[in-house]
Amino acid sequence: MDADYDVIVAGGGLTGTVAAQSISYYSNQNLSILSIDRNSEMFPGRKSNPGWTCGDACSKEAVDFMTERIKVPWTSPEIEHDVKGVMAFSPDKETAIPFDGDGYMLNRQKLPEIQNARTKKMGVNFDFEINLTGLIYDGPQVIGVQGINNKTKQPYKKTAKVIVDATGVTSMLRNQLENSTKIEKKIERRDLESTGRHIMYFDKGEEDLTDFDPDFCIIHLDQDIAPGGYAWVFPKADNKVNIGLGVEKSILDQRNKRLGKNDNLASLMEEYLQRNKAIKNAKLSQDPEDINNNTGVFQVSVRRQNDCMVSGGYILVGDSAWMPKPIDAGGIGPALIAGTILGKNVVDAIEANDVTEKGLWQYHLDFIKEYGYKTAGLELFRRLVQTLTNEQISYGMKHFLGNVDVEAISKGEHPDFSGLSKLGMIIRGAMNKTVANGLKYTSQQNQWLVEHYGNYPKEPEGFEEWEKSLHKTLDESFAKIATFSKN
Repeated sequence: MDADYDVIVAGGGLTGTVAAQSISYYSNQNLSILSIDRNSEMFPGRKSNPGWTCGDACSKEAVDFMTERIKVPWTSPEIEHDVKGVMAFSPDKETAIPFDGDGYMLNRQKLPEIQNARTKKMGVNFDFEINLTGLIYDGPQVIGVQGINNKTKQPYKKTAKVIVDATGVTSMLRNQLENSTKIEKKIERRDLESTGRHIMYFDKGEEDLTDFDPDFCIIHLDQDIAPGGYAWVFPKADNKVNIGLGVEKSILDQRNKRLGKNDNLASLMEEYLQRNKAIKNAKLSQDPEDINNNTGVFQVSVRRQNDCMVSGGYILVGDSAWMPKPIDAGGIGPALIAGTILGKNVVDAIEANDVTEKGLWQYHLDFIKEYGYKTAGLELFRRLVQTLTNEQISYGMKHFLGNVDVEAISKGEHPDFSGLSKLGMIIRGAMNKTVANGLKYTSQQNQWLVEHYGNYPKEPEGFEEWEKSLHKTLDESFAKIATFSKN
């Protein structure tokens, strides 16, 4: 049977368009590619009615990775503001640790417009206002997508050699997948964080670089303000900000019980805004390039990527594959890296005339080598931080975490937490010993996890044994980390 297209990219958001651009680039525009989006052409890739809810931050390193490989440059106006890095502040604000290096604040309303124009120039076709409900199969192979055309209310069907799923964290295509037992279909509730943010102009209040810094993205770790997550103040100009926070529901419930409160995401965001001394009289941006995106709430995954990301004729990328960085929910960087890598893998598989699970398998090895090797360790570190009190986090950041350790954690390397050995003799109190033991334990487990991902099976046949070993270690690690909160 002749397919309608060589490749269909389901989901026309940032990840989907980067994947489509990469496929076009690596095929020298010799493959027919269709991007399908549920949104109208006016609002391409919009996550929900409030807009493209996001922290808007991205590392220069990730953008350079994409630009160097598929020759897609990002400039103004999609890049709105340059930053020198991220500063993570302890709950008592006495300790700040820089990480991630140079980066950009993006305009998420302008970016999709520019991305789409660029993608069309690269020969990619678009269908808008299509609500995809499922996949089409031929035996063990995915061969197409089906749904409803919202413009005509008629059934919609298109076929292709490969379907790229970039439809987001709660992907219906993945949830209903019928041709794989390896791909995890549902995400656990505790691996999702509810995030909300505003894009605002403000009058300058007190000069306080712990509350606003035009050169740095600020993260506040605080279990009272952002239980189980973190709050952020990301600059978009000297008087413009992306401000928001993320929470994990069960930890928010515990926090409310502990404090005798009944807060939700909206009330926490309001409190966080009001207590910021550097930001006064904040108002939602009414700029044309923000007006459809100035406030919103969305769910973000904070776990490692899906253990398996391909089946016959089908491949996951971005939020659909749970790729956001587990420690800070940053999704743009991994999406750029994965979307770029995926293009070459898809083209290679089609040119080899093998788009089976085995033919697409190399995608795992390439993504893990570049980025995915570190995510399980970051997932453990997130779980540890979620068990700690504000006092423990402040103490740990002050005494145990140096800049080198944070860089190592964010790169998936093995921090030695040099402060642990230096202060080992003078750690006072069980509370602080718990932090030390927790950091030491997660560092040891991280080392095993990085090595295990380095041994990801080169073919599908070895996957079951690899995954079994991974889950055994993760289950043991999660159980052990949970005990630290009881000490």
